[in-house]
Amino acid sequence: MAAKLEFTSRRSPIVCTAGCVASSQPLATNIGLDILKKGGNAADAAVAVAAALNLTEPCSTGIGGDCFCLYYKAETKQVYGLNGSGRSPRALDIDLLKGQGFDEENPLPPTHAHNVTVPGAAAAWVDTVSLFGSKKLSLGDILQPAIELAENGFPVSEITAYSWQAQASLLQAPHNKHGAELLINGQAPKHGQIFKNPYLANTFKVLSKFGKEGFYKGRIAEAIVQVVKDNGGVMELEDLASHVTEEVHPICTTYRTDINVWELPPNGQGIIVLMTLNILENFHIKDMGHNTSDYIHLLVEALKLCISDCQWFCTDPCFSPIPTAELLNKAYSKKQAHLIDLQRASGNSSHGNPFEAGKDTVYFTVADSQGNACSFINSNYMGFGTGLVPKNCGFTLQNRGGNFSLSPGHPNCLAPGKRPFHTIIPALVTTADTQDLLCSFGVMGGFMQPQGHVQVLLNMAEFGMNPQQAVDAARFYVKHSKKDQKWHLYLEDGIPREVAENLKLRGHEVHWPVSGYERMLFGRGQVITKGDWWRQGQHAINDRKVWWAGSDPRADGCALGYCMSPGAAEKNSPFM
Repeated sequence: MAAKLEFTSRRSPIVCTAGCVASSQPLATNIGLDILKKGGNAADAAVAVAAALNLTEPCSTGIGGDCFCLYYKAETKQVYGLNGSGRSPRALDIDLLKGQGFDEENPLPPTHAHNVTVPGAAAAWVDTVSLFGSKKLSLGDILQPAIELAENGFPVSEITAYSWQAQASLLQAPHNKHGAELLINGQAPKHGQIFKNPYLANTFKVLSKFGKEGFYKGRIAEAIVQVVKDNGGVMELEDLASHVTEEVHPICTTYRTDINVWELPPNGQGIIVLMTLNILENFHIKDMGHNTSDYIHLLVEALKLCISDCQWFCTDPCFSPIPTAELLNKAYSKKQAHLIDLQRASGNSSHGNPFEAGKDTVYFTVADSQGNACSFINSNYMGFGTGLVPKNCGFTLQNRGGNFSLSPGHPNCLAPGKRPFHTIIPALVTTADTQDLLCSFGVMGGFMQPQGHVQVLLNMAEFGMNPQQAVDAARFYVKHSKKDQKWHLYLEDGIPREVAENLKLRGHEVHWPVSGYERMLFGRGQVITKGDWWRQGQHAINDRKVWWAGSDPRADGCALGYCMSPGAAEKNSPFM
């Protein structure tokens, strides 16, 4: 396998008038498009894509993990949200871990079975179809393309093969009795090698036939509990049987008076995006220029403030009240903006006081001919998660519990039956006045996600980039290290040397250039826009009948769309 990944080609944005799908895997994108053509809507297609990605990118996502969904319903111009994250086992608490020698200073290994939280994806897939689907296709119809692909096999894509190989040791470990279900003769599949997963096909068949009960009760549930207990965990069948998806009210902020940006509320980190945009609208972003040292410095300093707040206040709202309204208060954001030194990097990582003011994941998005859009994200957390494979199930179990704090008194401290702080976030953008849909987008990648949302959105809203240009552009990533208690700033290849040097002079711990396969650090985004609202001034065509889409070059995927005949479009589309 090549050790270097070159970025030497370019893509044009996809433009179409009917359905559109953008994902990190071409086979999954195509499956979503087929569901649209069969009469399914954006929600139906999103679940079909989620299932296909479980098969084609198991080192990033799967039914053994969690998912979140934002759905824009064109008929009502409303944004709906689903929280598909699972809870910790009821028998797991901080005292049990302390007795086993684990605490904040000596945390659990990332792949420990105690980090397995209840997988929420299966229930959320079913609920997405039930609540938002077209009702023209059954769950079986929606999952059938992934079932057939699992049974017949598919050739593995390049970046997926690289990630699969990098994490193969998890599946090959002696304690992982059934890891071979995701290997070929004990090895990770190579780029272009055909991989089959009949066990996953059977899991999807059970979900198709029996719905949520087929996953959270019976053989699959028993296999999950058994592999967790075999590896030192304490999950019980009741933990699975009691799981439910939560319907939530999305949160939003108005940026520059003209667009509303929508995210899901905590326990996810989407609130970072909204808080950061609130701070940034106090500055003249466009005048700074794209990816200049002034621009990157400002965004980094704003993100530091918001990340620090979120990592304290963001938790399961069933256990601790979250001051969402206070954190999104424009007065608090203005106060935070005054803390930014435009010439010097801050080393502070402490959260503010809003009361004084009044790693691996897949993201994909689908839009349909009725004007609906589904912004969807599904994850195992770190690659294969724990890597643990329930017997004859064909998927791995997530390690999302690794995001709990083990410090007593912290809002996000581990507790029985609690949802952890969550990294995966989908996003939508609507007009502030009429609530018309403008954009469905997201950027996967652990703690990079809110940073990616901000950068990709500003690429369009401030600098007039089309969706493909917006995800192509070089990105940065800022991360606080517990090891040295410093903020580290990673700059992607494509950001000029002089910018990196200037940021060093301002006090940033700069890592530049990050290139090749390491670019995955900056996440993988997908974007669909309705019309060309991102174009500046007189250059805009303002044709609301056209979908525009882009897919991140840091992944294997693509965006695809199609156009209907004039008669069909006139009959089915509210755009006409």
